[in-house]
Amino acid sequence: MLYHLLYPLYTEISFFNIFRYITFRAIYASITAFLICFIMGPWVIKRLSKMQIGQFIQDDGPITHHIKKGTPTMGGILILFSLVISIFLWTDLLNHYVSIIFVCILLFGSIGFIDDYLTQIKKNNKGLSAKIKFLIQIIAGLCISSLIYIAPDFDPVLTIPFFKNITLDLGIGYVLFSTFVIVATSNAVNLTDGLDGLAIGPIIIAGVAYMFFAYLAGHITMADYLQIKYIASCGEIAIVCAVLAGAGIGFLWFNAYPAQIFMGDTGSIPLGAIIGTIAVITKQEILLIGVGGVFVLETLSVIIQVAYYKITNGKRAFRMAPLHHHFELKGWHESKVIIRFWIISIAFALISLSTLKIR
Repeated sequence: MLYHLLYPLYTEISFFNIFRYITFRAIYASITAFLICFIMGPWVIKRLSKMQIGQFIQDDGPITHHIKKGTPTMGGILILFSLVISIFLWTDLLNHYVSIIFVCILLFGSIGFIDDYLTQIKKNNKGLSAKIKFLIQIIAGLCISSLIYIAPDFDPVLTIPFFKNITLDLGIGYVLFSTFVIVATSNAVNLTDGLDGLAIGPIIIAGVAYMFFAYLAGHITMADYLQIKYIASCGEIAIVCAVLAGAGIGFLWFNAYPAQIFMGDTGSIPLGAIIGTIAVITKQEILLIGVGGVFVLETLSVIIQVAYYKITNGKRAFRMAPLHHHFELKGWHESKVIIRFWIISIAFALISLSTLKIR
């Protein structure tokens, strides 16, 4: 909104020309998102506590987690509110990719909210059944993927990291592929959200990494120099990534160990979907395996645990899955698990960014 209101005034007041620059708007969009979370956080925590919307702890989880019972959850509402307001204020609202991000927030945010609503307010500990949730996610993913596919400047060609001349044109099949990316990332983030600040840290890191990818993909000179796909309208997504990082930092203020609030499915499901959608828009889908390396490891640990349990008739590959619980049961303090997973996430993101030059 500010872009549309203030930038046209640059012909009379030259200062407003600064609103044309994505870097300027990205910086202040992230600050805006941070401040919204930081200022509104205490009020949201009080409201959720008053409504008795507290975290449910499963009996088969680590014993140390029982102390978290009753901690306000559904904090994803705070993050999503911050995202929507900041994106609305600082981006070009006529950009079709920005519109797609809004659709993603609406669809996947609704899925997470309904699941939390059933669990926390209706006191149905099961919430949405896994099959129904997965089906709705697929439908939402197909909607978003279709919108991306019909975008004027979108190319359904899959690029391969490290290889500049190897591409794969998926055609209409790209809709199915991108749906898989979006839904898989949504669920991977949801699985990772099991410790104080564990999920939001890699989300912040992914936001920063994709901010670079989006900016470079939307800059014709830099895209040509780095030999990556140029996407004319992609630059505005860099602002969305900055907002994601800013909101994440603001939420982390209250979510850091010991957490005062949890994001719940209201946060983890849409945030994962947003990262997946950004990966598709920026044409860096495969690199999401690296940027979101922690999410991938957490998901693989669950898959391996289930498969190994069935193959060996009851034996376990890990003491508990997802992976962060395995290290807790090995005696690592929760804060040590969190910090070390953050470090791993940073390393994965840096390696992924390095592929821009290693081609």
